Amino acid sequence: MSSTSTPPSKKDPKEVDPSENVGEQVLDQTLRPTGWSEYVGQENVKENLRVLIAAARERSHAPEHILLYGPPGLGKTTLAHLMARELGANMRATAGPVIERVGDLAAILTNLEPGDVLFIDEIHRLNKSVEEVLYPAMEAGKLDIIIGKGPSARTIELALPSFTLVGATTRIGLISAPLRSRFSGGVFQLDFYSEPEITSILARSAKILGVETEADALSEIAKRSRKTPRTANYLLKRSRDVAQLDRTPLSKSAAEKALAMIGIDDAGLTPSDRRILEALINKFGGGPVGVKTLAAAAAEDDQTIEDVYEPYLMQEGFLERTPRGRIVTARAREHLGKQGAQKKLI
Repeated sequence: MSSTSTPPSKKDPKEVDPSENVGEQVLDQTLRPTGWSEYVGQENVKENLRVLIAAARERSHAPEHILLYGPPGLGKTTLAHLMARELGANMRATAGPVIERVGDLAAILTNLEPGDVLFIDEIHRLNKSVEEVLYPAMEAGKLDIIIGKGPSARTIELALPSFTLVGATTRIGLISAPLRSRFSGGVFQLDFYSEPEITSILARSAKILGVETEADALSEIAKRSRKTPRTANYLLKRSRDVAQLDRTPLSKSAAEKALAMIGIDDAGLTPSDRRILEALINKFGGGPVGVKTLAAAAAEDDQTIEDVYEPYLMQEGFLERTPRGRIVTARAREHLGKQGAQKKLI
């Protein structure tokens, strides 16, 4: 049995032990990598960002704006934090739906300090009027505000400090071409992680949490983590809870018990994943069927299916997306024991 725990003796008083009465949100923040060496995976994106940051620092200028896209939980927010840390700058975080009016954006931009990193999550959900005000801020470092209405209206131009905008989105197709073109630093796609990469992330998280683990337990969790660090850390914490109450180290059997309790099968499918696939097979003979119809049959939101469930199901070969609609695959039928289900005739 291999252990990732650290003896509690002689602890530096400046260090914070995250296993001691730390809230869930603080804990998630604690598990976030604090340097490039701790950030596992996404090597191409990391290398591009390192070059962008190093070149900008030599010029004593803020790096150009960048856009990160990919499914939830792959590390977009973490990359923005690492950029700010590498630059020695503050990171100001917000989200597209929060910025409802031009005044909201003006308040954020005018409170930035020189060199700050502004992170906007779900940037595809920005209001169009807000988006148009963002263009000159990104291109020319100025903010144009219209005061008044009608013939008496006038425009005030405010100079902004140099800053780097890091946009993040799960749906890059919903970002307008004018906004996308202004991310002159680059548009980068984050990919799903490999099982060894997830296992490495879990080993680090287990050490931070002070959890005594067995190697095969981490491998089992990694296998069911949907190739996503956020999911992997969630499953690790739930497995830790079961092992804690059983008064045992985190073994493979403890991990399997925890994963069974929350309905994660050996392919990493959740109850919602299986419900979607079963609806496709049982109600539509395997498809093809439109996403809105499938969402109604599976009692899920169609956007949630597209953003949360489909990427992994397609990546693992359980689902196909065609011009005629969604189609279940032979692998999904075999996994669910539905090999005999007949395909609906269209």
